[in-house]
Amino acid sequence: MHIRPGHFTLEQLQAIHAGGASLALDDAARGQIAASAAVVQRAAAGKAPVYGVNTGFGKLASTRISEADLATLQLNLIRSHSVGVGEPLAPQIVRLVLALKAGSLARGASGVRQQVVDALLEVLNAGLAPFIPSQGSVGASGDLAPLAHMTLALLGEGEFLVDGERRPAAAVLKEHRIEPLQLQAKEGLALINGTQVSTALALHGLFAFEPVLESALVIGALTVDAARGSDGPFDPRIHALRGQPGQIDVAKYYRALLAGSSIRASHTEGDDRVQDPYCLRCQPQVAGACLDQLRHAALVLLREANAVTDNPLVFADDATMISGGNFHAEPVALAADAMANAIAEVGAIAERRIAMLIDSNVSRLPPFLAADAGLNSGFMIAHVTAAALASENKSLAHPASVDSLPTSANQEDHVSMATFAARRLQPMIANVAHILAIELLAAAEGIEFLRPLTSSAPLEAAHALLRESVPRFERDRFFAPEIERAAALVHAGALARALRQIPGLPALWTPV
Repeated sequence: MHIRPGHFTLEQLQAIHAGGASLALDDAARGQIAASAAVVQRAAAGKAPVYGVNTGFGKLASTRISEADLATLQLNLIRSHSVGVGEPLAPQIVRLVLALKAGSLARGASGVRQQVVDALLEVLNAGLAPFIPSQGSVGASGDLAPLAHMTLALLGEGEFLVDGERRPAAAVLKEHRIEPLQLQAKEGLALINGTQVSTALALHGLFAFEPVLESALVIGALTVDAARGSDGPFDPRIHALRGQPGQIDVAKYYRALLAGSSIRASHTEGDDRVQDPYCLRCQPQVAGACLDQLRHAALVLLREANAVTDNPLVFADDATMISGGNFHAEPVALAADAMANAIAEVGAIAERRIAMLIDSNVSRLPPFLAADAGLNSGFMIAHVTAAALASENKSLAHPASVDSLPTSANQEDHVSMATFAARRLQPMIANVAHILAIELLAAAEGIEFLRPLTSSAPLEAAHALLRESVPRFERDRFFAPEIERAAALVHAGALARALRQIPGLPALWTPV
Protein backbone atom coordinates (compact mmCIF):
# COMPACT_ATOMS: atom_id res chain seq x y z
CA MET A 1 0.00 0.00 0.00
CA HIS A 2 1.46 3.36 -1.04
CA ILE A 3 1.15 6.26 1.40
CA ARG A 4 0.28 9.57 -0.16
CA PRO A 5 0.73 11.89 2.82
CA GLY A 6 -2.54 13.61 3.64
CA HIS A 7 -4.60 11.14 1.57
CA PHE A 8 -5.33 8.14 3.80
CA THR A 9 -8.79 6.71 3.12
CA LEU A 10 -10.99 5.06 5.72
CA GLU A 11 -10.65 1.78 3.82
CA GLN A 12 -6.84 2.00 3.96
CA LEU A 13 -6.94 2.68 7.69
CA GLN A 14 -9.22 -0.32 8.20
CA ALA A 15 -6.75 -2.48 6.26
CA ILE A 16 -3.82 -1.26 8.40
CA HIS A 17 -5.87 -1.85 11.55
CA ALA A 18 -6.70 -5.41 10.43
CA GLY A 19 -3.03 -6.22 9.80
CA GLY A 20 -1.08 -7.60 6.89
CA ALA A 21 -0.80 -4.34 4.97
CA SER A 22 2.72 -3.36 3.91
CA LEU A 23 3.22 0.40 3.51
CA ALA A 24 5.53 2.28 1.20
CA LEU A 25 5.97 6.02 0.97
CA ASP A 26 5.04 7.75 -2.26
CA ASP A 27 8.24 9.07 -3.86
CA ALA A 28 6.65 12.47 -4.38
CA ALA A 29 6.81 13.10 -0.62
CA ARG A 30 10.56 12.81 -0.33
CA GLY A 31 11.43 16.25 -1.66
CA GLN A 32 9.15 18.05 0.81
CA ILE A 33 10.53 15.99 3.70
CA ALA A 34 14.10 16.95 2.76
CA ALA A 35 13.21 20.62 2.33
CA SER A 36 11.62 20.90 5.80
CA ALA A 37 14.51 19.00 7.41
CA ALA A 38 16.94 21.50 5.87
CA VAL A 39 15.04 24.38 7.50
CA VAL A 40 15.45 22.76 10.92
CA GLN A 41 19.12 22.05 10.38
CA ARG A 42 19.74 25.69 9.53
CA ALA A 43 17.77 26.79 12.61
CA ALA A 44 19.78 24.44 14.80
CA ALA A 45 23.01 26.02 13.56
CA GLY A 46 21.69 29.55 14.04
CA LYS A 47 21.61 31.82 17.08
CA ALA A 48 17.87 32.57 17.23
CA PRO A 49 15.87 30.58 19.81
CA VAL A 50 13.54 28.03 18.16
CA TYR A 51 11.22 26.05 20.39
CA GLY A 52 12.12 22.40 20.60
CA VAL A 53 15.20 22.81 18.44
CA ASN A 54 17.55 24.74 20.72
CA THR A 55 15.31 25.37 23.73
CA GLY A 56 13.80 23.31 26.50
CA PHE A 57 10.21 22.11 26.40
CA GLY A 58 6.91 23.23 27.90
CA LYS A 59 7.52 25.58 30.81
CA LEU A 60 11.27 25.29 30.09
CA ALA A 61 10.92 26.82 26.61
CA SER A 62 12.94 29.88 27.61
CA THR A 63 15.98 27.76 28.48
CA ARG A 64 18.60 27.83 25.67
CA ILE A 65 20.44 24.65 24.75
CA SER A 66 23.96 24.67 23.30
CA GLU A 67 24.56 23.34 19.81
CA ALA A 68 26.70 20.53 21.21
CA ASP A 69 23.74 19.25 23.26
CA LEU A 70 20.98 19.34 20.64
CA ALA A 71 20.99 15.58 19.96
CA THR A 72 21.12 14.86 23.69
CA LEU A 73 18.18 17.21 24.17
CA GLN A 74 16.05 15.07 21.86
CA LEU A 75 17.15 11.80 23.46
CA ASN A 76 16.50 13.14 26.97
CA LEU A 77 13.06 14.26 25.83
CA ILE A 78 12.10 10.72 24.82
CA ARG A 79 13.52 9.15 27.96
CA SER A 80 11.89 11.63 30.34
CA HIS A 81 8.52 11.48 28.63
CA SER A 82 8.28 7.67 28.62
CA VAL A 83 6.15 7.64 31.76
CA GLY A 84 3.04 5.73 30.68
CA VAL A 85 1.27 3.21 32.87
CA GLY A 86 -1.44 0.61 32.44
CA GLU A 87 -2.14 -2.17 29.99
CA PRO A 88 -0.36 -1.97 26.63
CA LEU A 89 -2.18 -0.80 23.53
CA ALA A 90 -3.35 -3.67 21.33
CA PRO A 91 -1.23 -4.41 18.23
CA GLN A 92 -3.94 -3.22 15.81
CA ILE A 93 -3.98 0.17 17.57
CA VAL A 94 -0.17 0.37 17.51
CA ARG A 95 -0.19 -0.37 13.76
CA LEU A 96 -2.43 2.64 13.26
CA VAL A 97 -0.23 4.81 15.49
CA LEU A 98 2.88 3.95 13.46
CA ALA A 99 1.12 4.53 10.14
CA LEU A 100 -0.50 7.80 11.21
CA LYS A 101 2.76 9.16 12.60
CA ALA A 102 4.62 8.21 9.42
CA GLY A 103 1.94 9.81 7.25
CA SER A 104 1.95 12.99 9.31
CA LEU A 105 5.73 13.42 9.30
CA ALA A 106 5.87 12.62 5.59
CA ARG A 107 3.82 15.70 4.75
CA GLY A 108 7.03 17.67 5.15
CA ALA A 109 5.91 20.17 7.77
CA SER A 110 7.68 18.64 10.76
CA GLY A 111 11.35 19.09 9.88
CA VAL A 112 12.44 15.47 10.30
CA ARG A 113 14.76 13.56 8.01
CA GLN A 114 13.64 10.81 5.67
CA GLN A 115 15.26 8.27 8.00
CA VAL A 116 12.65 8.98 10.68
CA VAL A 117 9.72 8.19 8.39
CA ASP A 118 11.55 5.14 7.06
CA ALA A 119 12.14 3.86 10.62
CA LEU A 120 8.43 4.01 11.41
CA LEU A 121 7.50 2.16 8.23
CA GLU A 122 10.26 -0.41 8.66
CA VAL A 123 9.00 -1.33 12.13
CA LEU A 124 5.40 -1.43 10.92
CA ASN A 125 6.19 -3.58 7.89
CA ALA A 126 8.19 -5.99 10.05
CA GLY A 127 5.00 -6.63 12.06
CA LEU A 128 6.53 -5.20 15.24
CA ALA A 129 4.45 -3.47 17.90
CA PRO A 130 6.25 -1.14 20.30
CA PHE A 131 5.13 -1.55 23.90
CA ILE A 132 2.93 1.50 24.53
CA PRO A 133 1.16 1.80 27.91
CA SER A 134 -2.42 2.93 27.46
CA GLN A 135 -2.57 5.53 30.24
CA GLY A 136 -0.71 8.78 30.73
CA SER A 137 -1.88 11.19 28.02
CA VAL A 138 -4.21 14.16 28.46
CA GLY A 139 -4.56 14.69 24.72
CA ALA A 140 -2.71 18.00 24.47
CA SER A 141 0.89 18.82 23.63
CA GLY A 142 0.25 15.65 21.73
CA ASP A 143 -0.01 12.14 23.14
CA LEU A 144 3.37 12.68 24.73
CA ALA A 145 3.85 9.66 27.00
CA PRO A 146 2.50 6.95 24.69
CA LEU A 147 4.33 8.35 21.66
CA ALA A 148 7.52 8.58 23.72
CA HIS A 149 7.26 4.85 24.46
CA MET A 150 6.78 4.21 20.74
CA THR A 151 9.86 6.30 19.94
CA LEU A 152 11.95 4.71 22.68
CA ALA A 153 11.44 1.34 20.98
CA LEU A 154 12.62 2.80 17.65
CA LEU A 155 15.76 4.01 19.43
CA GLY A 156 16.46 0.52 20.78
CA GLU A 157 15.93 1.59 24.39
CA GLY A 158 12.28 0.71 24.91
CA GLU A 159 10.37 -2.51 24.47
CA PHE A 160 8.33 -4.38 21.88
CA LEU A 161 5.36 -6.65 22.43
CA VAL A 162 6.17 -10.00 20.84
CA ASP A 163 3.48 -12.69 21.13
CA GLY A 164 2.07 -10.80 24.10
CA GLU A 165 5.41 -10.65 25.92
CA ARG A 166 7.51 -7.53 26.57
CA ARG A 167 10.97 -7.83 25.08
CA PRO A 168 13.93 -5.38 25.01
CA ALA A 169 13.81 -3.27 21.88
CA ALA A 170 17.51 -3.56 21.07
CA ALA A 171 17.33 -7.34 20.80
CA VAL A 172 14.13 -7.30 18.74
CA LEU A 173 15.49 -4.73 16.30
CA LYS A 174 18.69 -6.76 15.92
CA GLU A 175 16.69 -9.93 15.17
CA HIS A 176 14.86 -8.10 12.39
CA ARG A 177 18.04 -6.38 11.11
CA ILE A 178 16.64 -2.93 11.80
CA GLU A 179 19.11 -0.23 12.80
CA PRO A 180 18.07 1.80 15.88
CA LEU A 181 17.06 5.35 14.98
CA GLN A 182 19.48 8.16 15.86
CA LEU A 183 17.71 11.44 16.57
CA GLN A 184 18.74 14.86 15.32
CA ALA A 185 17.38 18.34 16.05
CA LYS A 186 13.59 18.51 16.63
CA GLU A 187 13.04 14.87 15.67
CA GLY A 188 12.21 13.61 19.14
CA LEU A 189 9.73 16.44 19.59
CA ALA A 190 8.14 15.77 16.21
CA LEU A 191 7.74 12.09 17.06
CA ILE A 192 5.97 12.64 20.39
CA ASN A 193 3.99 15.74 19.53
CA GLY A 194 0.75 14.85 17.79
CA THR A 195 -2.64 13.22 18.22
CA GLN A 196 -1.86 9.86 16.63
CA VAL A 197 -2.58 7.72 19.72
CA SER A 198 -5.89 9.43 20.46
CA THR A 199 -6.87 9.17 16.80
CA ALA A 200 -5.83 5.51 16.55
CA LEU A 201 -7.84 4.66 19.67
CA ALA A 202 -10.91 6.44 18.32
CA LEU A 203 -10.56 4.73 14.93
CA HIS A 204 -10.23 1.41 16.76
CA GLY A 205 -13.55 2.17 18.45
CA LEU A 206 -15.17 3.11 15.15
CA PHE A 207 -13.99 -0.05 13.42
CA ALA A 208 -14.89 -2.29 16.37
CA PHE A 209 -18.40 -0.86 16.65
CA GLU A 210 -19.33 -1.21 12.98
CA PRO A 211 -20.26 -4.94 13.11
CA VAL A 212 -21.93 -4.40 16.48
CA LEU A 213 -24.18 -1.68 15.09
CA GLU A 214 -25.01 -3.79 12.05
CA SER A 215 -25.89 -6.64 14.39
CA ALA A 216 -28.09 -4.28 16.39
CA LEU A 217 -30.13 -3.54 13.26
CA VAL A 218 -30.56 -7.24 12.49
CA ILE A 219 -31.48 -8.10 16.07
CA GLY A 220 -33.82 -5.12 16.37
CA ALA A 221 -35.66 -6.29 13.26
CA LEU A 222 -35.88 -9.83 14.66
CA THR A 223 -37.41 -8.39 17.82
CA VAL A 224 -40.03 -6.57 15.75
CA ASP A 225 -41.17 -9.89 14.34
CA ALA A 226 -40.91 -11.73 17.67
CA ALA A 227 -43.23 -9.14 19.22
CA ARG A 228 -45.44 -9.17 16.11
CA GLY A 229 -44.74 -5.49 15.63
CA SER A 230 -45.76 -3.37 12.68
CA ASP A 231 -43.57 -2.47 9.74
CA GLY A 232 -45.59 0.71 9.21
CA PRO A 233 -43.12 2.87 11.20
CA PHE A 234 -40.47 2.08 8.58
CA ASP A 235 -42.49 3.51 5.68
CA PRO A 236 -40.09 5.71 3.65
CA ARG A 237 -42.58 8.58 3.48
CA ILE A 238 -42.36 9.10 7.24
CA HIS A 239 -38.59 9.49 7.17
CA ALA A 240 -38.48 11.57 4.01
CA LEU A 241 -40.59 14.18 5.78
CA ARG A 242 -37.97 14.52 8.48
CA GLY A 243 -34.97 14.41 6.17
CA GLN A 244 -32.37 13.04 8.60
CA PRO A 245 -30.07 10.85 6.46
CA GLY A 246 -29.20 8.27 9.12
CA GLN A 247 -32.85 7.81 9.97
CA ILE A 248 -33.76 7.38 6.29
CA ASP A 249 -31.05 4.74 5.86
CA VAL A 250 -31.95 2.82 9.02
CA ALA A 251 -35.61 2.66 7.97
CA LYS A 252 -34.44 1.28 4.63
CA TYR A 253 -32.38 -1.37 6.44
CA TYR A 254 -35.42 -2.41 8.48
CA ARG A 255 -37.71 -2.60 5.45
CA ALA A 256 -35.20 -4.85 3.70
CA LEU A 257 -34.69 -7.04 6.77
CA LEU A 258 -38.42 -7.56 7.35
CA ALA A 259 -39.54 -7.96 3.72
CA GLY A 260 -41.34 -11.24 3.09
CA SER A 261 -42.01 -12.13 6.73
CA SER A 262 -45.02 -14.44 7.11
CA ILE A 263 -45.14 -13.46 10.77
CA ARG A 264 -45.83 -9.89 9.72
CA ALA A 265 -48.41 -11.01 7.17
CA SER A 266 -50.24 -13.01 9.87
CA HIS A 267 -51.33 -9.93 11.82
CA THR A 268 -51.83 -7.21 9.23
CA GLU A 269 -55.56 -7.51 9.96
CA GLY A 270 -57.42 -8.04 13.21
CA ASP A 271 -54.61 -6.80 15.45
CA ASP A 272 -56.14 -4.57 18.14
CA ARG A 273 -52.84 -2.84 18.93
CA VAL A 274 -52.82 0.62 17.41
CA GLN A 275 -49.16 1.53 17.93
CA ASP A 276 -46.03 -0.32 19.01
CA PRO A 277 -43.87 0.78 21.96
CA TYR A 278 -41.17 3.32 21.19
CA CYS A 279 -38.42 0.69 21.43
CA LEU A 280 -39.87 -0.86 18.26
CA ARG A 281 -41.48 2.07 16.51
CA CYS A 282 -38.69 4.62 16.98
CA GLN A 283 -35.75 2.45 15.98
CA PRO A 284 -35.01 4.48 12.82
CA GLN A 285 -35.13 7.71 14.78
CA VAL A 286 -32.80 6.46 17.53
CA ALA A 287 -30.40 4.24 15.58
CA GLY A 288 -30.45 6.72 12.69
CA ALA A 289 -29.38 9.58 14.93
CA CYS A 290 -26.59 7.38 16.31
CA LEU A 291 -25.55 6.51 12.77
CA ASP A 292 -25.33 10.19 11.84
CA GLN A 293 -23.10 10.85 14.85
CA LEU A 294 -20.83 7.94 13.96
CA ARG A 295 -20.59 9.02 10.34
CA HIS A 296 -19.61 12.53 11.44
CA ALA A 297 -17.03 11.06 13.82
CA ALA A 298 -15.60 9.03 10.94
CA LEU A 299 -15.19 12.23 8.92
CA VAL A 300 -13.46 14.06 11.79
CA LEU A 301 -11.16 11.13 12.50
CA LEU A 302 -10.20 10.74 8.87
CA ARG A 303 -9.25 14.42 8.72
CA GLU A 304 -7.19 13.97 11.88
CA ALA A 305 -5.54 10.82 10.53
CA ASN A 306 -4.25 12.90 7.62
CA ALA A 307 -3.29 15.95 9.67
CA VAL A 308 0.03 17.41 10.78
CA THR A 309 -0.35 17.84 14.53
CA ASP A 310 3.11 18.47 15.99
CA ASN A 311 4.73 21.76 16.98
CA PRO A 312 6.42 23.93 15.85
CA LEU A 313 5.52 23.50 12.20
CA VAL A 314 7.98 23.99 9.37
CA PHE A 315 7.06 25.86 6.19
CA ALA A 316 9.83 25.17 3.73
CA ASP A 317 8.53 27.58 1.07
CA ASP A 318 9.68 30.58 3.08
CA ALA A 319 11.94 28.73 5.54
CA THR A 320 9.88 29.64 8.60
CA MET A 321 8.99 27.72 11.76
CA ILE A 322 5.82 28.73 13.57
CA SER A 323 4.60 27.59 16.97
CA GLY A 324 0.94 26.69 17.17
CA GLY A 325 -1.44 24.26 18.83
CA ASN A 326 -2.36 21.52 16.36
CA PHE A 327 -1.33 18.99 19.00
CA HIS A 328 -4.51 19.83 20.96
CA ALA A 329 -6.82 16.86 20.35
CA GLU A 330 -10.15 18.60 20.95
CA PRO A 331 -11.59 17.41 17.59
CA VAL A 332 -10.81 13.81 18.54
CA ALA A 333 -12.16 14.26 22.07
CA LEU A 334 -15.48 15.66 20.89
CA ALA A 335 -15.79 12.98 18.21
CA ALA A 336 -15.07 10.25 20.76
CA ASP A 337 -17.61 11.73 23.17
CA ALA A 338 -20.22 11.74 20.41
CA MET A 339 -19.35 8.12 19.61
CA ALA A 340 -19.73 7.22 23.29
CA ASN A 341 -23.22 8.72 23.41
CA ALA A 342 -24.22 6.86 20.25
CA ILE A 343 -22.81 3.57 21.53
CA ALA A 344 -24.63 3.97 24.83
CA GLU A 345 -27.93 4.72 23.09
CA VAL A 346 -27.71 1.64 20.88
CA GLY A 347 -27.40 -0.42 24.05
CA ALA A 348 -30.07 1.54 25.91
CA ILE A 349 -32.82 0.96 23.35
CA ALA A 350 -31.79 -2.71 23.00
CA GLU A 351 -32.27 -3.14 26.76
CA ARG A 352 -35.76 -1.66 26.41
CA ARG A 353 -36.58 -4.15 23.67
CA ILE A 354 -35.55 -7.02 25.96
CA ALA A 355 -37.78 -5.62 28.71
CA MET A 356 -40.64 -5.44 26.22
CA LEU A 357 -40.17 -9.03 25.06
CA ILE A 358 -40.27 -10.52 28.57
CA ASP A 359 -43.34 -8.47 29.55
CA SER A 360 -46.26 -10.66 28.49
CA ASN A 361 -48.67 -7.73 28.76
CA VAL A 362 -46.83 -5.95 25.95
CA SER A 363 -45.28 -8.66 23.79
CA ARG A 364 -48.12 -11.18 24.27
CA LEU A 365 -45.48 -13.85 24.57
CA PRO A 366 -45.19 -16.15 27.63
CA PRO A 367 -43.91 -14.34 30.76
CA PHE A 368 -40.11 -14.01 30.66
CA LEU A 369 -40.18 -16.13 27.47
CA ALA A 370 -40.42 -19.28 29.61
CA ALA A 371 -42.51 -22.16 28.30
CA ASP A 372 -43.42 -23.18 31.85
CA ALA A 373 -43.14 -19.87 33.70
CA GLY A 374 -42.85 -20.28 37.44
CA LEU A 375 -41.02 -23.55 37.32
CA ASN A 376 -38.69 -21.82 34.85
CA SER A 377 -37.50 -18.21 35.21
CA GLY A 378 -36.57 -17.86 31.56
CA PHE A 379 -35.03 -14.50 30.70
CA MET A 380 -35.89 -12.80 34.00
CA ILE A 381 -32.33 -12.28 35.22
CA ALA A 382 -30.72 -12.15 31.81
CA HIS A 383 -32.62 -8.90 31.42
CA VAL A 384 -31.17 -7.70 34.74
CA THR A 385 -27.69 -8.22 33.31
CA ALA A 386 -28.64 -6.17 30.25
CA ALA A 387 -29.99 -3.42 32.51
CA ALA A 388 -26.76 -3.42 34.54
CA LEU A 389 -24.64 -3.06 31.40
CA ALA A 390 -26.84 -0.31 29.96
CA SER A 391 -26.60 1.60 33.23
CA GLU A 392 -22.81 1.17 33.34
CA ASN A 393 -22.59 2.68 29.86
CA LYS A 394 -24.48 5.75 31.05
CA SER A 395 -21.61 6.52 33.41
CA LEU A 396 -18.97 5.72 30.81
CA ALA A 397 -20.70 8.03 28.33
CA HIS A 398 -20.05 11.08 30.52
CA PRO A 399 -18.12 13.48 28.26
CA ALA A 400 -14.38 13.37 28.81
CA SER A 401 -13.72 16.54 26.81
CA VAL A 402 -15.23 18.83 29.47
CA ASP A 403 -12.84 17.60 32.14
CA SER A 404 -9.73 19.67 31.43
CA LEU A 405 -6.92 19.67 33.97
CA PRO A 406 -3.93 22.08 33.68
CA THR A 407 -0.45 20.54 33.30
CA SER A 408 3.19 21.62 32.90
CA ALA A 409 3.08 24.27 35.63
CA ASN A 410 0.02 25.87 33.99
CA GLN A 411 1.79 26.43 30.67
CA GLU A 412 -0.45 23.76 29.18
CA ASP A 413 -3.56 25.03 30.90
CA HIS A 414 -6.34 23.45 28.84
CA VAL A 415 -6.25 19.86 27.64
CA SER A 416 -8.67 17.67 25.70
CA MET A 417 -8.61 14.30 27.51
CA ALA A 418 -9.05 12.79 24.03
CA THR A 419 -6.95 9.73 24.79
CA PHE A 420 -9.24 8.59 27.58
CA ALA A 421 -12.29 9.70 25.61
CA ALA A 422 -11.28 7.26 22.88
CA ARG A 423 -9.91 4.51 25.13
CA ARG A 424 -13.14 4.20 27.12
CA LEU A 425 -15.07 3.24 23.97
CA GLN A 426 -13.90 -0.38 24.14
CA PRO A 427 -15.60 -1.36 27.42
CA MET A 428 -18.73 0.42 26.20
CA ILE A 429 -18.73 -1.58 22.96
CA ALA A 430 -18.26 -4.81 24.92
CA ASN A 431 -21.24 -3.90 27.10
CA VAL A 432 -23.44 -3.21 24.07
CA ALA A 433 -22.39 -6.47 22.42
CA HIS A 434 -23.53 -8.38 25.51
CA ILE A 435 -26.83 -6.48 25.70
CA LEU A 436 -27.44 -7.31 22.05
CA ALA A 437 -26.48 -10.93 22.69
CA ILE A 438 -29.21 -11.17 25.32
CA GLU A 439 -31.70 -9.50 22.98
CA LEU A 440 -30.74 -11.92 20.21
CA LEU A 441 -31.37 -14.89 22.48
CA ALA A 442 -34.68 -13.40 23.63
CA ALA A 443 -35.90 -12.50 20.14
CA ALA A 444 -34.96 -15.93 18.80
CA GLU A 445 -36.91 -17.50 21.65
CA GLY A 446 -39.88 -15.28 20.86
CA ILE A 447 -39.81 -16.46 17.24
CA GLU A 448 -39.98 -20.07 18.45
CA PHE A 449 -43.32 -19.40 20.14
CA LEU A 450 -44.73 -18.22 16.78
CA ARG A 451 -43.85 -21.36 14.80
CA PRO A 452 -44.76 -22.62 12.25
CA LEU A 453 -44.82 -19.00 11.05
CA THR A 454 -41.50 -17.79 9.70
CA SER A 455 -39.76 -14.45 9.54
CA SER A 456 -38.04 -13.01 6.46
CA ALA A 457 -35.20 -14.82 4.72
CA PRO A 458 -32.43 -12.61 6.20
CA LEU A 459 -33.85 -12.87 9.71
CA GLU A 460 -34.37 -16.62 9.46
CA ALA A 461 -30.73 -16.87 8.38
CA ALA A 462 -29.70 -14.93 11.50
CA HIS A 463 -31.93 -17.14 13.64
CA ALA A 464 -30.41 -20.30 12.14
CA LEU A 465 -26.88 -18.96 12.71
CA LEU A 466 -27.63 -18.55 16.41
CA ARG A 467 -29.17 -22.01 16.64
CA GLU A 468 -25.92 -23.54 15.35
CA SER A 469 -24.36 -22.78 18.73
CA VAL A 470 -27.32 -22.08 21.06
CA PRO A 471 -30.35 -24.41 21.14
CA ARG A 472 -33.80 -23.29 22.19
CA PHE A 473 -34.41 -22.63 25.89
CA GLU A 474 -37.07 -25.26 26.47
CA ARG A 475 -36.23 -25.19 30.18
CA ASP A 476 -33.84 -23.28 32.45
CA ARG A 477 -30.17 -24.11 32.01
CA PHE A 478 -26.74 -22.54 32.61
CA PHE A 479 -27.29 -19.20 30.86
CA ALA A 480 -23.98 -17.34 30.92
CA PRO A 481 -22.14 -19.46 28.30
CA GLU A 482 -25.02 -18.94 25.87
CA ILE A 483 -24.71 -15.17 26.26
CA GLU A 484 -21.01 -15.38 25.45
CA ARG A 485 -21.67 -17.48 22.34
CA ALA A 486 -24.24 -14.98 21.12
CA ALA A 487 -21.92 -12.06 21.92
CA ALA A 488 -19.20 -13.67 19.82
CA LEU A 489 -21.56 -13.61 16.83
CA VAL A 490 -22.22 -9.91 17.44
CA HIS A 491 -18.55 -8.96 17.83
CA ALA A 492 -17.32 -11.00 14.89
CA GLY A 493 -19.81 -9.54 12.43
CA ALA A 494 -21.38 -12.94 11.71
CA LEU A 495 -24.87 -11.50 12.21
CA ALA A 496 -23.96 -8.42 10.21
CA ARG A 497 -23.72 -10.58 7.10
CA ALA A 498 -27.52 -10.90 7.15
CA LEU A 499 -27.58 -7.16 6.47
CA ARG A 500 -24.58 -6.89 4.14
CA GLN A 501 -25.85 -9.62 1.83
CA ILE A 502 -29.05 -7.70 0.99
CA PRO A 503 -28.41 -5.92 -2.33
CA GLY A 504 -29.03 -2.22 -2.82
CA LEU A 505 -28.52 -1.03 0.76
CA PRO A 506 -26.32 2.01 1.53
CA ALA A 507 -23.01 1.44 3.33
CA LEU A 508 -23.12 1.90 7.07
CA TRP A 509 -20.22 4.35 7.04
CA THR A 510 -20.65 6.71 4.14
CA PRO A 511 -17.32 6.78 2.25
CA VAL A 512 -15.37 9.82 3.43
